[in-house]
Amino acid sequence: MDTPTPDTPAPTERPIFVTGVTGYVGGRLVPRLLDAGCTVRCFARDRRKVEARAWSGREGVSIVEGDVAHTDALAEAMAGCGAAYYLVHSMIAAGAEYAERDRALARSFATACAAASVERIVYLGGLGETGDGLSEHLASRREVEHALADGPVPVTVLRAAMIIGSGSASFEILRYLTERLPVMVTPWWVRTACQPIAIRDVLFYLIECLRVPETAGRTLDIGGPSVVRYDALIQMMAESRGLPKRLIVPIPVLTPRLSSFWIHLVTPLDHRIARPLAEGLRNEVVVRDDSARRLMPHEPIAVERAIDLALGRIEAHAVETSWSDAGVVPGDPDWAGGKTYVDRREKDIPAPPAAVFRAVCRVGGGHGWYAADWLWKVRGAMDRLVGGPGLRRGRRHPETVSYGDALDFWRVRHVEQDRRLDLRAEMKLPGEALLSFEIEDHGDHSRLIQTARFMPRGLLGLLYWWAVVPLHHVVFEGMLGGICRAALVEAEGPTAAGREADGRPESASTAS
Repeated sequence: MDTPTPDTPAPTERPIFVTGVTGYVGGRLVPRLLDAGCTVRCFARDRRKVEARAWSGREGVSIVEGDVAHTDALAEAMAGCGAAYYLVHSMIAAGAEYAERDRALARSFATACAAASVERIVYLGGLGETGDGLSEHLASRREVEHALADGPVPVTVLRAAMIIGSGSASFEILRYLTERLPVMVTPWWVRTACQPIAIRDVLFYLIECLRVPETAGRTLDIGGPSVVRYDALIQMMAESRGLPKRLIVPIPVLTPRLSSFWIHLVTPLDHRIARPLAEGLRNEVVVRDDSARRLMPHEPIAVERAIDLALGRIEAHAVETSWSDAGVVPGDPDWAGGKTYVDRREKDIPAPPAAVFRAVCRVGGGHGWYAADWLWKVRGAMDRLVGGPGLRRGRRHPETVSYGDALDFWRVRHVEQDRRLDLRAEMKLPGEALLSFEIEDHGDHSRLIQTARFMPRGLLGLLYWWAVVPLHHVVFEGMLGGICRAALVEAEGPTAAGREADGRPESASTAS
C-alpha cells in the first residue's frame, strides 16, 4: 500500500528545519518533505554526511552545519523557519549524564526555536506507560518531551513503538535473532505486548501533523493496526523468511544487561545500543489514545505486510537509511607525538581510474575483502566477543559508498570519486587505524596505492602491531591483487549492478 503524501504544502510557506537528517528517520523524512512541496533546511554536525545523501542536491534543500548545544548559533541557523523537527536522541549512552545531556539539548532547541519565532516543534518519542516503571531510555524520552514543551513554541509529540523498516535498529534485532537462532532462550519480556508501526506510516504522521492545526500542543500515540507480543513478531519474521517456526523458551533470570550482550553477539548492533532497546522491551508499548487516527485519518500497514516490504528492500539492496548511519564520524586521529606504523603497497593496473574505484568501493559486506576472508571473519568474531561491531554491520549498498557509511567494522571518512577512499577502524583496537586507497591516473594505466596506518596506544598496541604484521602479506597483498582482478573485469564493461547502483531519491510510496 502506498503511503499517502500530503497534497497541500506545509501550513507555512517558510522553510522546515530538520535535525537528525543523517539518522534513520531524518534521512527518510527530508525527501518526503520535499515531495510534499516543502523547502527544507537540514542541520547537521558534519555537512559532508548530508551531502552524501542522494536528495541533498534537490531543489529546496539547504544545509547548515552546527551543534544543537550552541543555542545562539542554532537560533541563527533556524531564522526564518516555520516549523522544526527535533529528531535528536542518544542511543549509545546510559546513566544520569546521558539523560542530562538529552535534557540540555532539548532545552537548547526549545530556546532557539522561540528566539527564531518558529511556529511549531515536532518530536518523535517512544510509546510506553507513564509513571515510575519506565525504562531509563523511555524515561529520558519523556524528559525530552517536557524540556521541549517548557518553551513557548507549541510542540507536537508523536509517540511510536518498534519501527518496522529496512535498516531500523529494532527491526535488525528481530531479523537477526530470527534468522540465526532456531531455538531461543529469552527474557520474560518476550511476552510483552507492543504495537509496531511501519516506517512509512511514521513518516506519514510526521508530515501530516504539520497540515493539521489541531495537532499543535498535543501528545499523540501512533501505531500499526495490531497489538502483538514480541514472540509473535519473531514467528511472523520466521514465516516471512520462509523459516521453520522458532522454539522460544522465556526464563525470568535474563536481565536487560545480559540480553544486550546476547543481542550484541548475535546481531550487528553494539551492546550500548542494544541495552536501552532491551530495557525498553519490558514496558508494554501500545496506543492508549486514538486521537492521532481521528485527527489524521490514515490506514496503517499490517505488521506482516510491513515485514515483507522491509525484507524486500533489504534483498533488493535498496535500504535508504540504516541505524548505522547515525553518529559522529571522527576526523583524523591525533598522530602527533607517537610512532605511526605504515604498510604501503601499490600496483599498476591496466584499467581506467573509474574501474579501479568501482572495484575498491566493493570492499566489505557480503562481497568480502577480496582475500583471506576467513581471517577477516576470525577478526570480526574476536571483535564481537570484546564488544566491537565485528563484521555483522555489513554495508548499506553492495556497490556504492558515501561519507559516513559503515563497512563492516570500518567507517568511510573520506570519499573522492574515482580518486580516493579512506576508512577508519571502529573495531576494538589498542590504537588508531586507517586504511586508504588512492588512485592515480597515468594515462594508459592506473596506479592503486593501498596504505594501512596504525598508531599504537602503549605496550599493548605495539604487541598488537607486531603480532599481525606476519599476516599483512596474506591480507593486504591479497586484497590489492583481488581489487586489481576486479578492476580488469570492470574495465571490460560495467556490470548491471554497477550501472544501476546509485542512491536514488525515492517517493514516499517506497519507504519500508
